[in-house]
Amino acid sequence: MQLYMVRLVATLTLVLFVVPCAAHAQRLTTAHRIGWLGSSPTGPNPSVEAFRQGLRDLGHVEGQTILIEYRYAEGSAEHVRELAAELVRLPVDVIVASNAPAARAAQQATTTVPIVISTLTDPVSAGFVSSRAQPGGNITGVAGPGAEFIGKQLELLKEVMPRVTRVAVLIHPAHPMASPLGQELARAARLLGVQLHLLEVRSADALDDALVAIPSEPIDALIAPPFPLLSAQRKRILAFAAQRRLPVMATDIRGWVEEGALLFYGLSHAANARRAAAYVDKILKGAKPGDLPVEQPMKFELIINLTTAKALGITVPPSLLLLADEVIQ
Repeated sequence: MQLYMVRLVATLTLVLFVVPCAAHAQRLTTAHRIGWLGSSPTGPNPSVEAFRQGLRDLGHVEGQTILIEYRYAEGSAEHVRELAAELVRLPVDVIVASNAPAARAAQQATTTVPIVISTLTDPVSAGFVSSRAQPGGNITGVAGPGAEFIGKQLELLKEVMPRVTRVAVLIHPAHPMASPLGQELARAARLLGVQLHLLEVRSADALDDALVAIPSEPIDALIAPPFPLLSAQRKRILAFAAQRRLPVMATDIRGWVEEGALLFYGLSHAANARRAAAYVDKILKGAKPGDLPVEQPMKFELIINLTTAKALGITVPPSLLLLADEVIQ
């Protein structure tokens, strides 16, 4: 009898241990798998955190109802294609492409896995969707306003520095928005009486050659358009600009201005990422990406680094300080 009781207790203990573990394993097995594809963040990534919070607000629990596979390409076009293919092989239920190269890589990797974009790129001119209202295919999400926004950056730079006449611009020619951004900058420059000095950066290894090609005189400022290749190398660019005492206007992510750029004006990536979570939620519940209209960006941010302005001897107009979403000082 005593031996029987020992065996019974041992069996019950084993059952109590195995059942929860099996339930946990089943819960993870049946969880939706989401792929996040983008450039590697430097420090905390507000977009990732906003995306995760958006999913939590919609009732998803990471590690239980959803699993997120994070892949960062370090600004490499070849590597981002490899990572996109890897996510498709896993497989994932949906891919979130946080920038244009990621969206392109995902588009090339699959025509069946839903892709949610959260980028600055105009998805129609870039060939991601047929139209914003009726995307068709497997891609939808939150996109950018097209190239016209880049002219606003030049206007803001001119407002802060009225005497600016010559501006260097770093261009990544392989990016799908390189041509339209360059054309819009040229249009704005003609209206503002600014001469542009365009410098092509085809890879991270070619960055130093491009920077050295910037004339010492009389370039007044440097613009870094929203190319992930440049953002991945922003510490090098900002270090060069600081050495040459060149004010930098950044248009991609706020990390630029937090690390020393004079101005940032662009989309709120965090707001876009939160909206991307809503698209993922709808797709996981059965919606087809081709039936979900692409949203226009809802929030733009102007951030001014007053510390940098003072170090460069630049007086920012009080009217612009009042318009800023944030002033770093």
